[in-house]
Amino acid sequence: MDNYSLGGSEVKSDNGEAIIEIGQNKTLLVQKLTQDPPVKPEVVKGLSSIDAVFEHFKPEIEVTHEDTDGVESKETLRFSNVGDFTKKGIIEQSDYLKNLNAEKDQYLKVVKQLKSNKILKMALENPDAKSALLESIHSLLTELKEK
Repeated sequence: MDNYSLGGSEVKSDNGEAIIEIGQNKTLLVQKLTQDPPVKPEVVKGLSSIDAVFEHFKPEIEVTHEDTDGVESKETLRFSNVGDFTKKGIIEQSDYLKNLNAEKDQYLKVVKQLKSNKILKMALENPDAKSALLESIHSLLTELKEK
């Protein structure tokens, strides 16, 4: 309980920790980042930066990916800074995700071509030209599969 005297005014000090409030349009995600359960709580002193915390705890997680054929592959993602939690940071660590990202980029290029290529648009509108184009694509795919 604060004691006030005549003529005094309360001045609240701003000695809080240097933690910025999370904005309304942000989401905070808290998750276990290691496979091993903690044996007992550990008090670690002297970690004065985020980099020091990452260096001490070395967070990592093992993930399992499943491709379209149902084949599973396991990878270990390691986090050495906050940037490793971004989409780009996670993709850079995973061969599986790199391949998916490259495949996505290729599909986007095809969509762009379909939207902007006038000759291709005209060929797809004409039933005869469309069937000839599909037939040539199927033969190319067959040829690629044979090699």
